[in-house]
Amino acid sequence: MIVARGLVKRFGSFTAVDGIDVEVRPGEAFGFLGPNGAGKSSTMRMIGCVSPPSGGTLRILGMDPRREGPAIRARLGVCPQLDNLDQELTVRENLTTYARFFGISRAVARARALELLEFVQLGERADSKVEPLSGGMKRRLTIARALVNEPDLVLLDEPTTGLDPQARHLVWERLFRLKQQGVTLVLTTHYMDEAEQLCDRLVVMDGGRIAAEGSPRALIERYSTREVVELRFQAESQEEYAGKLTGVAERIEVLPDRILLYVTDGDGALAEVHRRALAPASSLVRRSSLEDVFLHLTGRTLVD
Repeated sequence: MIVARGLVKRFGSFTAVDGIDVEVRPGEAFGFLGPNGAGKSSTMRMIGCVSPPSGGTLRILGMDPRREGPAIRARLGVCPQLDNLDQELTVRENLTTYARFFGISRAVARARALELLEFVQLGERADSKVEPLSGGMKRRLTIARALVNEPDLVLLDEPTTGLDPQARHLVWERLFRLKQQGVTLVLTTHYMDEAEQLCDRLVVMDGGRIAAEGSPRALIERYSTREVVELRFQAESQEEYAGKLTGVAERIEVLPDRILLYVTDGDGALAEVHRRALAPASSLVRRSSLEDVFLHLTGRTLVD
């Protein structure tokens, strides 16, 4: 579906995407995980044929976006980072009007709009204006609009940014349903739980480059431990406690607000902390996540 080799995007003297290699297979959910400014959105704009590559090669659906952009865009569904719905139209009209851009007949557009609104659980709001909808509803409508042309490939740029947890989970459920139907999804996110929930494979991006690639579980197994103990001490600096934890963990990360112990047995490690007469203000034992992978690869957290 997508093949990129040495893909580069420059804006003047700034290199946003620095020679990445990517392959996306039919029917999978593929993710670009990284913080803001990592190059994710610039990559998506090249894949969406709205920003030409500065270097390297890129093939979308077997075609060259430099020469066959319109043919590629006709087969793409795009959910941009910021909703760009028409506020003056109704929910239904946002879909039927957009469908006409693809040469879809009015009758087919109306039927498809009804089907998609039911899919994203907005059927009862079909005749409502867009402006009063909640953020989660607008996001689901934008996803429905991206599906109106029955695309071969759906691009989702930060699909749940700004949504509350309940709305995020509802969007995840709809995207998971699409994946079950065999739709190929490509998404960017800086939410580790979103990447773990939705992606079959992903790349971790930082500074325009790919730091690692694989399934979420494979990346966690490769770059982290089974469990993590988070300790918070009542002190101006957590650093003074790090030296007292030598030997407790396979790896120790000291962050401004907490210390992370990377271990196989979290409860056992926490018991050892208490045996050393250390008294953290709070402690938490959790499983490793993609956040820990990113921290290991880059030395900083996804929200830095």
